[in-house]
Amino acid sequence: MPILEFILDGKMLSAKIRDLIIAGWTGRDAASVEHHIAELQVIGVARPRTVPCFYRVGADLLTTASEIEVTGPDSSGEAEFVLISLAEGLCVGLGSDHTDRKVEAYGVTVSKQMCPKPICRELWPFDSVKGHWDSLILRSSVTRAGETSLYQEGLVSRMLAPEDLISRYAEGAMVLPVDSAMYCGTMPLLAAMGSADTFTLELEDPVLGRSLKHSYTCRELPYND
Repeated sequence: MPILEFILDGKMLSAKIRDLIIAGWTGRDAASVEHHIAELQVIGVARPRTVPCFYRVGADLLTTASEIEVTGPDSSGEAEFVLISLAEGLCVGLGSDHTDRKVEAYGVTVSKQMCPKPICRELWPFDSVKGHWDSLILRSSVTRAGETSLYQEGLVSRMLAPEDLISRYAEGAMVLPVDSAMYCGTMPLLAAMGSADTFTLELEDPVLGRSLKHSYTCRELPYND
């Protein structure tokens, strides 16, 4: 069970994350969900049996590091807001569901386990954004061969609301179990899906004038098959 250092309300805290959940196909709008399914079908990923769906992966994949190691050139990230349930209460974070797309073509669950899951160190109390949740903006950019371009951008209202996701995962309960973290889905891409030298993530709160930010690079390990 990993112990991660986070910053909450300007104070450092240590958190033991026991359960890591990756929620998939979480769009509120059916057309948007279908668009993302179609994006993945292009690279051979089968349609999900149900939407949304919840994948359990090893909690030791979570990392606040600025560099991750991946096997080969076939992985990519995507910005997601992350719900983290701690003894201090429910918090909001920012992460990347970095996934091996080659493996994803034959097994989504396995692909989710293949790569580290970057997450930023700073968290917000959920109560501080609950009243204006739908105004939050999620975005990401990629740097490839020295050129940076916008990769994703949109309001979090494109995804199911946190309370709705928690209820669906917990089968009607309204509380995410303490020491759990849930990646909550992403939005359509604005550029071609694929690897990058650097992935940069941001969750902007325009009401309170603040942002969560995280950037990480990928070190490719040899692929010798």
